[in-house]
Amino acid sequence: NLERFEGGKGVHYMVRDPEHLRDKKIVIAGGGDSALDWTNFLANVAADVTLVHRGTTFRGAADSAEKVKTLHEAGKIKLVLSSNVTHLHSEDDMLQQVTITGNNGEAETVPVDAFVPLFGLTPKLGPIGDWGLELENDAVVVNTVDYSTSLPGVYAIGDINTYPGKLKLILCGFHEAALMCQGAFKYIYPDKKYTLKYTTVNGVPTL
Repeated sequence: NLERFEGGKGVHYMVRDPEHLRDKKIVIAGGGDSALDWTNFLANVAADVTLVHRGTTFRGAADSAEKVKTLHEAGKIKLVLSSNVTHLHSEDDMLQQVTITGNNGEAETVPVDAFVPLFGLTPKLGPIGDWGLELENDAVVVNTVDYSTSLPGVYAIGDINTYPGKLKLILCGFHEAALMCQGAFKYIYPDKKYTLKYTTVNGVPTL
């Protein structure tokens, strides 16, 4: 029943202005960087912050997770692990309470002014998954020489691909893109020689 509370009625999929949550009772759900970072930040803004995570370990940065645990131990936030927010309760169409249910089946209903679900994204291949590409854990296997796939003429860079030692960082994506472009050029123009040019010498190309 999330839709009932969208549009300023208690459910926020992002924090646009932290000041709107000042002195409020907040429940955040998630275990990634966004959930951890906003828990740490709002601990000094909101009257009460509860972080609910379905697991016992966090996917986000270890430093951020450690800060959350420190705040919890200091009594500045509540940390509820192995649990999910299972129900939202309203009064006059405004969110008033949420029910938190543990993996053991025990449930607790707590008063709340805002619920912030920050679960991140789950990438899906969609129709690409039917192309006959070699896949591993829903990611496209590539040759790191040029980031070509098992299908000639098809290349994959970024979070969609996988290979030994893969790091999902923007910096690594730029590296993959540079090698992929050279590989694609050779595939499209097998008889042409590619000349690498440096912007420090030739300047930035203009359109």
